[in-house]
Parts: sequence; structure tokens; C-alpha cells
Amino acid sequence: METKTLPACPVETTLMLISDKWKVLILRDLMPGTKRFGELKKSIGSVSQKVLTAQLREMEHSGLLVRTVYPEVPPRVEYTLTDLGRSLKPILDAMQNWGEEYKAKANGSVVSQT
Repeated sequence: METKTLPACPVETTLMLISDKWKVLILRDLMPGTKRFGELKKSIGSVSQKVLTAQLREMEHSGLLVRTVYPEVPPRVEYTLTDLGRSLKPILDAMQNWGEEYKAKANGSVVSQT
């Protein structure tokens, strides 16, 4: 886990760890359990291999997930959330609930972009 100075604001700390769109989707897809790189790439969709690799490395460095390499040919790599990563579930659940409520309210009406 990173030992650099964290922001004083706890919200800013959380955003620092999961602010990227891909990181939130990686968390969402790993909540049910371990996945291989190809499974993550397929479930997330339009993310490039380079960006997904970079995001996974950052999340591993932050202690949110663990990367396991199996000595096979070809090598098999799996990603699993740590307890710290799983502890973000209530935040993701709240984001899902808010998004569902927003979509329900916005359904059929134009939402202002101001």
C-alpha cells in the first residue's frame, strides 16, 4: 500500500483511489470474485489493454486488489479484491442506487446540463 501523504479530506482520499472511471468498473466486476485479465477486459468493454493494465497496477499498488501469477504456459494471471477493496462495496452500492434513482427521474424528461 502507498505510504505517501494522503489528503486531509477523507472524500478526496477516496476519490484519489477510485476516481478513474475504469477503476470503479474494475471494482464492480471484481466484487463477485476473482477474474482473469481477459474476463475483466471483456466485461468492462471499451477499455484498452494498456489502460486496463495501468489501472490494475495502480489499484494493486494502493492495496485494493492482489494480482496472482500462475507459473503455467501461457502464464495465467488473476485479480482478486483485498479486504480493503471489498470494503468499497457500500460506496459502489450507493452509486448504483443513486444512478437508478436518477435514471428513473430523468426517464422521459430532458435533464439540464447547467
